[in-house]
Amino acid sequence: MRNPGRGQIAIVVVLIALLALVIVWAVSIWSSSAGVEMGKHGWIALILGTVFSLVIGCGLMALMFFSSRSGYDEVADPLRHAHDQDESTRREGPDDRTSS
Repeated sequence: MRNPGRGQIAIVVVLIALLALVIVWAVSIWSSSAGVEMGKHGWIALILGTVFSLVIGCGLMALMFFSSRSGYDEVADPLRHAHDQDESTRREGPDDRTSS
């Protein structure tokens, strides 16, 4: 495992700070609305929104996984394909390329 650079450390610190701010904000909002009751329609909306968000998120992750496994992504990124070919010719060496 390689050591993280300054940029990576800075990004992690900023993301942790943002997470802490969001947690503080969420707790303050949750505490300020402690006396408010949610009706039947509010609970239905909350449950449906949560279920649909999970279904869409899991579905998109599954599509991304299967798309990566099937090879469709290589066609969409010609620069990566050219870079991979350059690396494979460097690994083969000059003698291997002329014999095939």
